[in-house]
Formats: sequence, C-alpha cells, structure tokens
Amino acid sequence: MANVKIVTDSLADIPPEIIEELDITTVPCVVRFGSSEYRDRVDLFPPEFYHKLAVSHSLPMTAAPGAGEFEQIYRALAEKTDQILAIHTIASLSGIYNASRLAAQAVPDVQIELIDSQQVSMSLGWLVILAARAAKAGYSLAEIKALVEDARPRVHIVAMLDTLKYAERGGRLCQAAALLGTLLNVKPILSATRGEIVPIGNARTVKRALEHLIEIVLASGPIQELAVVHAHATDLALSVQKTVAQAFPNKRILLSETGPVLGAHTGPGAVGIAWISASA
Repeated sequence: MANVKIVTDSLADIPPEIIEELDITTVPCVVRFGSSEYRDRVDLFPPEFYHKLAVSHSLPMTAAPGAGEFEQIYRALAEKTDQILAIHTIASLSGIYNASRLAAQAVPDVQIELIDSQQVSMSLGWLVILAARAAKAGYSLAEIKALVEDARPRVHIVAMLDTLKYAERGGRLCQAAALLGTLLNVKPILSATRGEIVPIGNARTVKRALEHLIEIVLASGPIQELAVVHAHATDLALSVQKTVAQAFPNKRILLSETGPVLGAHTGPGAVGIAWISASA
C-alpha cells in the first residue's frame, strides 16, 4: 500500500502550497452568514470572508465538519492506503475531533489513528507538517504518531488580538475575554497551553503587543520551525516576519493567513507567531 496519509482540519492554517507539496488532506470547517453556509477556504476564502465580516450586521456562526464528511474522506483515502493519521485542533474547543473519531469507527478496514494536537492555527499546522514530511519519507504510522506526540510539548503559539469584540461575542475565547474584557483599548496576548486558549498579557498599542510576541519567541531558546500567522493583517505580519528573520537568518519563516472559521473568533487584525522549540 501507499504511504501513511495525513489528515487535518482547516483550522491548521497551513499555506496551500505546502498542503499540495506534502499531500495533506484538509477537511474544511463551516462558517455561516445568516442562511448562507460556506466551507472554509473551499467556498469562501479569507479576503471575501473579511469583507463580509466588515459589512455584516451580525457575527457569523461556525461549525465543525460532520462525521459523514470525515467518513467520506476516509473511505476515499482507503482506496490509496490502509493507514491514516488525523491530527486535529484543540478537542475541547470544537466538535472536530469527535466527528473525526466517529467517522474513523465507521471505516474499520483502515487503521485510523487520531491525535488531539492541543493546539490551533499554525502550531497545529507544524505538527501536521512534521507528520506529512515523515509520511513522505516512508515512516510507519506508529513512527509518525510517536514523532508527533514527542513534538507536541515543543509546539507553541502566541498571538495578539486587535479587538476583543469577536472573542467575547463568539464565546470560544470566553476565558480570555472574561479576564481582559474590562480593560479598554487593550491588545490582549493569548497562547494555546495544554489544550486551552489562555491570556498571557496585554499591551496598550499594537506596536508594543507585537514587540512582546517577538520577545517571547526570542526568549524561548533554540527554534526548529517558525511561522507568522495573521487575520487580514498582511502588513503587520510581514513586519513581524522581517524582524524575526533578523534573529533567525538561516530559518525559513512561513507566512500564513488564518481562514474564515478561526477569523470569526479572532476578528481582523490579529497576528501570531507559531514555532517548534528545538528542545522541550
């Protein structure tokens, strides 16, 4: 049979050229504006989404893919391989992991292993990329799963939100919003830690918030992989990428834009840095 196939969800924010290069299967999450439903980066791409977000009178709703969609994808992949590894966003924040689990149980002729990354956006994306590289190199399912589980404690993301409006109204980042929501004109800084989105600080200006993100990364020790992620904030992300590149001149620093589903909770203007530490 063919190599192990790697599956993730669209919250991984992996740049499309890498998805194609590494043959990663990405299951799209769903965003709804009123009665209109769109699949993340299939029917609706970031530029159109952020335009809709700006002119819409109500916030969009988001949803996980159904178990039936996962099952359909697993059955299609089963024609090419007998081993699949699915790596998903934080299980406690979404129904994605559970839908994938139910679908895997419905396809018994294929060995399907699941991992809760306990991460989101490109910190999830890095785990998926590591797995896909190993699959392409011919590693077994057990070897790839062990590699991902070993890397999971070394994957990090820190991000600045330009506003708390979307986090508060969307409810998914309610813990951070509850702690910081009483502060006016504050740029909250969040991190994914042990399967939770938690506030780790705040700044009065975008400039200071981005400086703080960079300081956190520079203080984290040797780094294996780096990416800058943004939500409709290309210029800010490029500025962060340029600054980080000065500290890591030999590293390829990916630039990624988060899609409609995660963007519905962060709002426009968010910028983050996701990385893998070289050691725990």
